[in-house]
Amino acid sequence: MNKENFTSVTDFVLTGLEIQSNLQGFIFLIILLIYILTLVANLSIMIISAYDASLHTPMYFFLYNLAILDIFYSSSVVPKMLTDLVSQKKTISYYGCMLQVHFFHFLGSAEVALFSVMSFDRYVAIAHPLRYMTIMSYQVCCGLAFYSWTVGFSHALVHTIMTSRLPFCGVNVVEHFFCDIKPLLKLACTDVSLNIKLLARFTGPYAACHLVLTMLSYIFIGKCLIKIKTSQGRKRALSTCSGHFTVVTLQYGTVLFTYARPSSKSSLVQDRAAAIMFTVITPALNPILYTLRNNDFKKGLKKFFKMSH
Repeated sequence: MNKENFTSVTDFVLTGLEIQSNLQGFIFLIILLIYILTLVANLSIMIISAYDASLHTPMYFFLYNLAILDIFYSSSVVPKMLTDLVSQKKTISYYGCMLQVHFFHFLGSAEVALFSVMSFDRYVAIAHPLRYMTIMSYQVCCGLAFYSWTVGFSHALVHTIMTSRLPFCGVNVVEHFFCDIKPLLKLACTDVSLNIKLLARFTGPYAACHLVLTMLSYIFIGKCLIKIKTSQGRKRALSTCSGHFTVVTLQYGTVLFTYARPSSKSSLVQDRAAAIMFTVITPALNPILYTLRNNDFKKGLKKFFKMSH
């Protein structure tokens, strides 16, 4: 029998953040402000890097892509979360749920791949400064960005197809504030061992593989830093990597914590906390961490405001 003969669920009920009612207004305001910050900060990176010709470099090309990913990544979850915080009816349609699963994993997976690409870019910039623009040509940058988006989409598509093929036979309460794979597996009325194995043996290695590539780049960056004789040169090189390294640590830590562990009822609370980190906090932190100590971006920002006035 096909899936349609099993499926009686046409929508899902999200449990949301499960916080006390007297705190919902406060939490709503905090998350709304962070989401606005995410949009403004990432749009600023996109506008300034496109406007200022001095920022037309591989580093800002990848930051532009990261900003797009962060905006859509956060937007795939946060608006629905905000709506549910002030709504009694926390439902999402079956197809809306599957779309959320796909775009959440597509954009998150693409971001993981892009982090490894960005670490390679930083290695080339530090190890081969004179040949940097030649090695990281526009064609190479486009190819690496295309790889990040494509591999992310392909990774998510596998999970979306496997999840959408599951039969849901009545119980439709998702123990999360958005549709994710692990809480959906608990609602399926069939054996989900293959889906669980897919998470552990596909998503875990996917993240770990890109983490290894990222760490290899940083090992080579470390060797290059040792060879830099002046403290000012080392400081400048470190300033281009510190933001990326911090973001990578936050993102990979939460992703591996959530998806590399076995699924269990007790882990859902931890998964929810980790999800808040990489859907709400990290997209807002990314542009800040990347531009806070970046003098080139600060100059571009000042130039933009001068021209605007």
